[in-house]
Amino acid sequence: MMLIYNKMQAISVMNELGKKGQAFVFLIDYEMKKIIISTSLENNTSLKFDMNGYTNHSKETSSQSVSFFEAYPIDKSHYNEKFQLVKSEIQRGNSFLLNLSSATKVITDISLENLYHSADAKYKVFLKDQFVCYSPEIFVQIRDGKISSYPMKGTIDANLPNAEQSILENKKELAEHYTIVDLIRNDLSQIASQVNVDRFRYIDKISTTSKDLLQVSSEVSGKLPDDYTSHLGTLFFKLLPAGSISGAPKCKTVEIIQNAEAQPRGYYTGICGYFDGKNLDSGVMIRYVEQIENEFFYRSGGGITSMSTVEDEYQEMLDKVYLPITVNSSPNPSLQYTEQDEIN
Repeated sequence: MMLIYNKMQAISVMNELGKKGQAFVFLIDYEMKKIIISTSLENNTSLKFDMNGYTNHSKETSSQSVSFFEAYPIDKSHYNEKFQLVKSEIQRGNSFLLNLSSATKVITDISLENLYHSADAKYKVFLKDQFVCYSPEIFVQIRDGKISSYPMKGTIDANLPNAEQSILENKKELAEHYTIVDLIRNDLSQIASQVNVDRFRYIDKISTTSKDLLQVSSEVSGKLPDDYTSHLGTLFFKLLPAGSISGAPKCKTVEIIQNAEAQPRGYYTGICGYFDGKNLDSGVMIRYVEQIENEFFYRSGGGITSMSTVEDEYQEMLDKVYLPITVNSSPNPSLQYTEQDEIN
């Protein structure tokens, strides 16, 4: 049985478990209203997870092939309405960076559970009849009192000419990355000392069924107080929601997101993680396929700044709709885009 907590309850439970040094797994939704915390998830058929190798099930040895994957994204004119709302708020000075997301209907011949087992990603979560997530993005990691965060901002098709140079020299992407790194540094400074940017704008390559992507990340770290495990929930929730999928300044930007997206995100862009009794590892729940009744919707988005164009942001939203499945002898599934109205 999985218990669902609200924010205040979850903080109290995480503090108590941290004080005892008891291991647990957690899922925190973006709105922080449906938080799952459990100390006993072995052989759970409703919730499966694999977080950097920490898992509650045996490893699957085979992958299911995918013969088709069709995407029906939000109509560009509808996306532009949301985009212009966000840009107007940025022009008023109410936000400097805002993560705008949309839901894309997808049709494929693989189930959510099989997609979970087939996907290759740092953080994988499957919640039966609700969603599957295969995220490459670390939220925070705690090792021996050191907390590290790895904000990820900037995505480009790796097959474009001079792709790495192009994204690293792009002024809009640079401004966006500076903003998110500064936000994460400020967030960590609320709970840690000696906060530093250890690495700035390094590149990771992600392989998908349709293309390879380059993602730009940085590393920010700090030192937690000696008794941090006794205040684990209190400290952790001060960092939420994750800066990379909200924006800056965070409080006002979250309000604008709610107005622009006009629907709850649920577990999309929430946090998954585990505490082993001393150390903690967590990921941002992006690369996310949601089940609504008998249909699947892929949630994706990107950061909007004053330099953003609707054409580039709409394309980035599309680029992030992918299946991270290594295809062996089977051909890559066809990826087809047909614009449609977004689910509400």
